[in-house]
Amino acid sequence: MRSEILKIAALHLKPLLLSLSLILLIRGHNEPGGGFVGGLMAGTAYVLYGMAFGAEKTRQLCMVKPFLLIGLGLLFALVSGLLALLLTGGAIMEGIWFSIPVYGDFAFKLGSPLLFDSGVYLLVAGMLMLVMLSIMEEG
Repeated sequence: MRSEILKIAALHLKPLLLSLSLILLIRGHNEPGGGFVGGLMAGTAYVLYGMAFGAEKTRQLCMVKPFLLIGLGLLFALVSGLLALLLTGGAIMEGIWFSIPVYGDFAFKLGSPLLFDSGVYLLVAGMLMLVMLSIMEEG
């Protein structure tokens, strides 16, 4: 029998943990955080949910299979690493920045380091979910 307190805590903490993980992902390149820490926090949200509701309900909640997250993470990391090599002839993993005009002179800058961090985020979150679901389904 699962604890009702754990179920209520998991329902309320999961959105908070996922939001904080995205904040850590976005601010992580030059500040503490990044894809690894954000992915750990996202995976932890699903581990907490799995502990409260079980593996079957957690699989139903996840719209994407963990193997797909891991594959997408590896693809993002590979693309971000090869982007400079293919576009500018620079070194592998060299940062490339794109400006997206928003309003007037204001532009939003995106770079390949965020793409790499996103790949690490997806990889770590998918791996944590895969391990958690595998352990829960065995026991």
